[in-house]
Amino acid sequence: MVRRALISVHDKTGVVDLARGLHGLGVEIVSTGGTAKLLRESGIPVREVADVTGFPEMLDGRVKTLHPKLHGGILARRDVPEHLAALDKHGIPAIDLVVVALYPFEATVARSGVTLAEAIEQIDVGGPAMIRAAAKNHGSVGVVTDPAQYGTVLDEVKKTGALSADTRARLAREAFRRTAQYDAAIADFLNDTRRGGSGGKPKGSPQDRAGGSIAPETGASTATQFPECLEIRAERALSLRYGENPHQAASFYRLVDGAPCGLGAMRQLHGPELGYNNLLDFSAALALLLEFEEPAAVVIKHTNPCGVAVAASAGAAVERAKASDPVSIYGGIVGVNRTVDLAVVAALAGIFVEILFAPAFAPDALEELQRTKKKCRVLEVPCDRRSPATAIEYRSVAGGVLAQSMDTADLDAGQLKTVTKRAPTADELTALRFAWRVGKHVKSNAIVLATRDQIVGVGAGQMNRLDSARLAVMRAREAGLKTEGTVCASDAFFPFRDGLDVVAKAGVTAVIQPGGSLRDQEVIAAADEHDIAMVFTGIRHFRH
Repeated sequence: MVRRALISVHDKTGVVDLARGLHGLGVEIVSTGGTAKLLRESGIPVREVADVTGFPEMLDGRVKTLHPKLHGGILARRDVPEHLAALDKHGIPAIDLVVVALYPFEATVARSGVTLAEAIEQIDVGGPAMIRAAAKNHGSVGVVTDPAQYGTVLDEVKKTGALSADTRARLAREAFRRTAQYDAAIADFLNDTRRGGSGGKPKGSPQDRAGGSIAPETGASTATQFPECLEIRAERALSLRYGENPHQAASFYRLVDGAPCGLGAMRQLHGPELGYNNLLDFSAALALLLEFEEPAAVVIKHTNPCGVAVAASAGAAVERAKASDPVSIYGGIVGVNRTVDLAVVAALAGIFVEILFAPAFAPDALEELQRTKKKCRVLEVPCDRRSPATAIEYRSVAGGVLAQSMDTADLDAGQLKTVTKRAPTADELTALRFAWRVGKHVKSNAIVLATRDQIVGVGAGQMNRLDSARLAVMRAREAGLKTEGTVCASDAFFPFRDGLDVVAKAGVTAVIQPGGSLRDQEVIAAADEHDIAMVFTGIRHFRH
């Protein structure tokens, strides 16, 4: 039975209703400081913690709940007679329910300009101690750490007068997750991971046609630092059909720190359950789509773009993206960054796609998709281009995890360097920017041929750049698209002139690449021979 509840919360959301409900069931409320004041002002009888402990709050509130008369009442096992005898001997009241919301450390350190002293004062001590004590003793005590839990807890106490063993165990698991998250945030802050520190510079190594002999390059910025101990908190959001192959099991976990974003914010509106490969492709498609502000459509197959276009409307963009590779779109992932309307649905008529996603769907378009595309997974997901520059992405490797800052680098027109005799025209610059943004999302070695609003050919994931160039030209011609008058983006430098000669022969008029090869002058001379305009970005976009 729940006879006594200890309530001490910084976030007062919903606490009055909870306490009023418990009081109405005959539960005695014990509380601290501001919480006790609020409850008393709300007409709810409260017993102050100091009245239980016989000790006043002290040290500016740093010490108020750290006392045997509280922790004894929380930790005593009700099935051990000696524990109950000790409570009786020392006049310690048993506490059956602990409700704690911790000091807002995470919110405090997220503020710009927060000082170390301010952060230190928001490190809760008594709160985590009470949470851990109650969670440890969940065989007898319930622990509540989130206002979202108040309603279900109160309903169960109303129905049965107590919390079931299953409920107490679930609440204890959630409590330990909360204290782990809290401690990790504190350790992360004290490790100074967001405010300076030193980091090593990545070093290049000689490569063959995948990169060529390379000139020295500048290392990464140390603006993003990484903790000595990595803590990743995620909750299982989906049990997937299987992994990459049917004999592999898989699940999707949503990161729980911060507001839901990316795939963690998706909502499925139609279609069968998702698979592991679906989500890998979906993630790649969303990352590419976020590159564009104008109406855009992307088609992804095996994490590589096979169709990308911008246009005046979503429907027109899908038509152009489809034309980029009308064969590979079958079984692909299609995304648009505008509301899906009937024009988009019409553009995909007769084509099987695994996923169609967008920020919103018009009701008539959704109805038509549900009627005509039974096996298409229709997903609503925010397409917000704003992304923190320090966001971290993780990849598993044998025996460990790799972590790096996300590749959010964009072109700075002022830093582009024309290295050929002929500078690109305004139209060519627009097309080069488009191709470069797509190329960032193509597996290395990457070559992208494009016009100013549509990709024409993609060479992806080849072991040398020459084959990527050949493949890009071949894919364009297989799709019936002209390569004459297109531009070319290369995710890294041309190690030799042969790759450039291939795209030049196909009719490319301008090239964008990072530069930095020991044979840059050879490649520049080749561009001049072909009357190709070439610009260097000074930044590469390898994607493995």
